Amino acid sequence: MSARPTIKDVAARAGVSKGMVSLALRGAPGPSAETAARVLRAAADLGYRADRAASSLALRRTRLLGITVAVRNAFHAELVEELQDAAEEAGYDVVLAAVTRTRGERAAVETLLDSRCEALLLLGPELPGAELAELRRRVPVVVLGRRPRLADPGSPGPDVVRASDEVGTRLLVEHLVDLGHRDLLHVSGGAGDIAADRRAGFEAAVAAAGVRGRVVEGAFDEEGGAAATRRVLGGGWTGTAVVAASDRIALGVLDVLLREGIAVPGRVSVTGYDDSLLARLGHVRLTSVSQDAAGQAACAVRAAVRRLDGEDDPGPADVVLVPRLVVRDTTGPVMSK
Repeated sequence: MSARPTIKDVAARAGVSKGMVSLALRGAPGPSAETAARVLRAAADLGYRADRAASSLALRRTRLLGITVAVRNAFHAELVEELQDAAEEAGYDVVLAAVTRTRGERAAVETLLDSRCEALLLLGPELPGAELAELRRRVPVVVLGRRPRLADPGSPGPDVVRASDEVGTRLLVEHLVDLGHRDLLHVSGGAGDIAADRRAGFEAAVAAAGVRGRVVEGAFDEEGGAAATRRVLGGGWTGTAVVAASDRIALGVLDVLLREGIAVPGRVSVTGYDDSLLARLGHVRLTSVSQDAAGQAACAVRAAVRRLDGEDDPGPADVVLVPRLVVRDTTGPVMSK
């Protein structure tokens, strides 16, 4: 312990977060009566005295974390719930800015900055790496679900929290290969970094398994999956399994296969990615990959708070979580011919 006890020391003694200590010492809403009493006892035991200048500065803080969210993305909605819980635990609140078809990410980010958010949590952003690095110079930025490509890898970029797309796509391919599939189709999410990582993961996995793999370009929505499926079926595709780059793409694939009378999983097996609420619906039951929304949220809030608290760090964090395969009803053994 340092010569002068710090808020970190009080948090450790009380067994709570630093944000919770700050709320308890200020008498702000949030901590339970029991938690507040434990914090006050710890502070008294340690002889902790708040720095008056720092406290004055802190009173002008908003303690708001800004989150951009694509309103049509079911996985983003799940992430927001987890982020809200993690932020409250750390003594912060969140502000949401919607990304829609008519309102882009740049407008959403400016709304959050205008709302005096102290840090930004960007969910799968499509902004170029150079813009993310520039934004990082203004406020702490944590990117969830994407590994940005920076023009200058040596320059400070945002913190990143993501699940390994390489591992996730490999799990899907290995699952299908174990079921006997030898001709796999990947419906991509387009040109962005997330789509590129999942496409690369698919190509590496089919090469390692020694099976045939084909990639068709799509987009990260149902229509993107449907349009790609119509194209390949029109071209006479005879494969037996589809690895979609997201659950929404997979729903578009399933819709076309159903309309064409192609049995799933009898004739074609289909997998998604994200393990969103859509994948879990009783009439869908989509085999997918879970990205651990709760784990990503906890790591993202922790990274933002660490920056706001001024903790020493050698550079941007890149936290990579291990995804998990979730097998449901849309995959099965290859039909015997």
